[in-house]
Amino acid sequence: MTTGHSIKVKNATKSYGALTALNDFSIDIKPEKFTVLLGPSGSGKSTLIRSIAGIEKIDSGSIFLGENEVNRGPINVAPEKRNLAMVFQDYALWPHLTAAENVAYALKRRKLDDHKVGKRVRDILERVGLGEKGANYPHQLSGGEQQRVALARAIVARPALLLFDEPLSNLDADLRERLRIEIATLTRESGATALYITHDQSEAFALADRIGVLRAGGLEQYDTPENIYHQPSTPFVARFTGLGGSFTGSVVEVVKGVATVDLGGSFLRARTNEKFKKKDVVEVLLRPTASKFAASNTKVGSTPNLLAGKVLDTAYRGRGYEHLVETKFGPIASIFDLKQRARGTNCTIEVDIQASMAFPATKKVE
Repeated sequence: MTTGHSIKVKNATKSYGALTALNDFSIDIKPEKFTVLLGPSGSGKSTLIRSIAGIEKIDSGSIFLGENEVNRGPINVAPEKRNLAMVFQDYALWPHLTAAENVAYALKRRKLDDHKVGKRVRDILERVGLGEKGANYPHQLSGGEQQRVALARAIVARPALLLFDEPLSNLDADLRERLRIEIATLTRESGATALYITHDQSEAFALADRIGVLRAGGLEQYDTPENIYHQPSTPFVARFTGLGGSFTGSVVEVVKGVATVDLGGSFLRARTNEKFKKKDVVEVLLRPTASKFAASNTKVGSTPNLLAGKVLDTAYRGRGYEHLVETKFGPIASIFDLKQRARGTNCTIEVDIQASMAFPATKKVE
């Protein structure tokens, strides 16, 4: 089995004219882990992965793969000498080569005899479900099949590092789910370290051992998926990984890590790691799972975490219905119920303290 590279990026900076793509960026990725870098367009994730691959050269800082420094100042090890493979979103297959020949191309520098090359190629094509399509050219394959060829080509040479540049973004939802499972399984079987970039939160949480959230060329938080979701370090991380609603209010008190926040006559209690003082202005951010419909006879009054509202919209989700509810303090989305609530219906919403987070008030980041 392959032994995966560790990856260390230290104080990397990369600019394109006036645009700073990486801004003093550092990360330390352990070997044989599946790491996902998550962020919006322009956050620096593509520049980072291309710099690790050797396609781009950073302006300052350094990059280590294992014990080898591959980029710093004049040091810039060629991509083919970094013992890695990359899977692109546009497949990047040679159109004049068959599926089998595209996969075999990755073994050209391995100095294997033809028999070993043939066996490795047949085995990996079987493993990705293309055993009978090795003679097909890329234009004779569907998008999903082409991406499987690209995945087979990356894995067949048994590199220490596998890089994935949004490989599923061009595929439909059902195919993305199936290929995501294949990528996770095959990568972990190979023993390689994996670094995968995406802007899709659900994809990141499904794949990762650890997630790095990027913003404006910097690393906002690097942690387990569970901690990213339940303990976001900043409002940006919380927003980018999924919210059902947000409210602004002033702090009444903080007791044992729970802030009571006055929204203007109604109160929310939410988890916080901040040392707020009374009357500090804060944002309360709700995860999509934070809110549910309270019993019809529940009275709001001054009871914390109960809000009066009206159903604005509803959507069927197979297992039940998601609702959008307007309150006088702002909307709450993704309120699930097995039964559909009619649009315009008055309701009471109960908010879970554990799925609510209070942060210092900031300007919203889209």
